[in-house]
Amino acid sequence: MKRAFEFRVLGVLLVVGLVVTGCKSAPELSQAEAQKMIQAYYDQQPPEPTHVYVDYTGLKQGVDAKYWKVVKAFPANKNWGDLDLTDEGKKAYKLEDGSNTIHWRPDDQNKGHFYVNTVLATHPKVSEVSDPQDDVVPGVDTAKSCKFTATTNLEGLPDTVKQMAHDVGNTLTARRTADFGLENGAWKLHGVH
Repeated sequence: MKRAFEFRVLGVLLVVGLVVTGCKSAPELSQAEAQKMIQAYYDQQPPEPTHVYVDYTGLKQGVDAKYWKVVKAFPANKNWGDLDLTDEGKKAYKLEDGSNTIHWRPDDQNKGHFYVNTVLATHPKVSEVSDPQDDVVPGVDTAKSCKFTATTNLEGLPDTVKQMAHDVGNTLTARRTADFGLENGAWKLHGVH
């Protein structure tokens, strides 16, 4: 009987000791804190140009905006042509191959495409951050992760360039995952994938 009483007293003391010293648990990681860390990560990376898919619609938009002009037509195939970037076009775009000439060679239905990169480079914007959840992350003892949307930042680009970036074939958003690790009592961004 005495021994059972001692175990109860010991158990009570143990519980009281834990309450008094406080159980160490991980601090909360809010959506807002996660978004702030993810955006800071992207803002620290080198800015990137916007990669734009240009089909026949975009080709016409570029001609109308005077970003490129026809310099060579092919009589045997009226849909083919070479177009050079104008001075205005060189302020907005760079061609993937580094040249200043677009070699437009669509198929029989006038379906073709090429890619350009904007001269202006930006950082993506982070939005739609989910609630961070406990997770298992290699190399991290205590971890959380969340999903978010990274959206291409079109601020500062001319309206026609923005319109072309929204044409069919372009992807301006991507759903990604951010991993966080608890280091010295504070959450740190561990990686983005």
